[in-house]
Amino acid sequence: MSANGSSESSCRSEVRPTNNTCFQKELSITASVISMTVGIFSNSLALFILLKSYSSIRTKSRASFLLFASSLVITDLLGHLINGSLVLFVYSAEKKWENFDPYQIICTIFGACMVFFGLSPLFLGSAMAVERCIGVTRPIFHSTVLASHHMKRLLGATWLLAALVAALPVMLSRPYKVQSSRSWCFFHIEQPKDWLDVLLPLLFSLLGLLALLLSIVCNTLTSCVLIQAKLRHKHHCRSMPYHIEMICQLLAIMLVSCVCWGPLLIHVTILSTRATDESPSFSLLTIRMATWNQILDPWVYILLRKAVLRKIFVLLHGCCGSKFYTLHWWQRSMLHSSVETSSSSGAPSDCRCLGKTPVHNVVIKSIT
Repeated sequence: MSANGSSESSCRSEVRPTNNTCFQKELSITASVISMTVGIFSNSLALFILLKSYSSIRTKSRASFLLFASSLVITDLLGHLINGSLVLFVYSAEKKWENFDPYQIICTIFGACMVFFGLSPLFLGSAMAVERCIGVTRPIFHSTVLASHHMKRLLGATWLLAALVAALPVMLSRPYKVQSSRSWCFFHIEQPKDWLDVLLPLLFSLLGLLALLLSIVCNTLTSCVLIQAKLRHKHHCRSMPYHIEMICQLLAIMLVSCVCWGPLLIHVTILSTRATDESPSFSLLTIRMATWNQILDPWVYILLRKAVLRKIFVLLHGCCGSKFYTLHWWQRSMLHSSVETSSSSGAPSDCRCLGKTPVHNVVIKSIT
């Protein structure tokens, strides 16, 4: 209350031209509060749905996917809580960094959190795409060689790599710097002093772009294989709906990441490689776009679930008036997959769908 009152009195004491600045400050605080609230609610709801699905699944491939998906949502949730709280603290202190952060401790924590919670979702998205690509294109290898502890190690490696990149400025004595808008901290992009000031933001942007590129390649390959398998095998395949659901979610995550993170990563790359002046307004816009990635990611799991996708097929069937064969096997899987699927039969089902030879020690029931 006291902080708001002092801020209001200071705004009233200013001359008329600065009234617009006070209005923009209040608008920024309101936007930050709304973004933080919506992000926390969205990620909490998505986490509840994913944990509920994780407790009821029986197939190994889906368990690995849900492990990464839950980790992605948890990362986004923590990013909203930590970064959002720091932003509100900076605005409540009227952006006077020299008063509340004379030793640049808060700025260092803020910058490291921005980098870690920025790269982690990109790395997790690419890891999910690689895992699904292997599960669809090499199902026997995925079911026999890649155990659950391998997936957990890969998950830990993605977090560790993001944390290492975030800690590099501290380890190399290149602390994070307050940006022109004075509302956030990031790499030393403006007027770099030496090659390290160029290398650090360039490493951040190139790793992010590489993760996006890897996701695009793997998701495209997985989609092509699934389409080929569907066109080649007209009989019912109970694992196909799970693959369709997962690839729909991965494609949506990839699209959201490209739209939200692409402008910031490209902007940082251009600033790092060219001696151009930074536009504070455009940099702040790219950061806000990147923040929306953590808000939109959970809605992918909320909206693109199998039950929701089945309703979309029903709506399309009613609107077009055509007979969708896809709807038939989708509904059959919804009714029978929980009864037929077991942890030992997940891999052979994938093999049969993709035209692979099933493992020899698995008993295959005859279809009557």
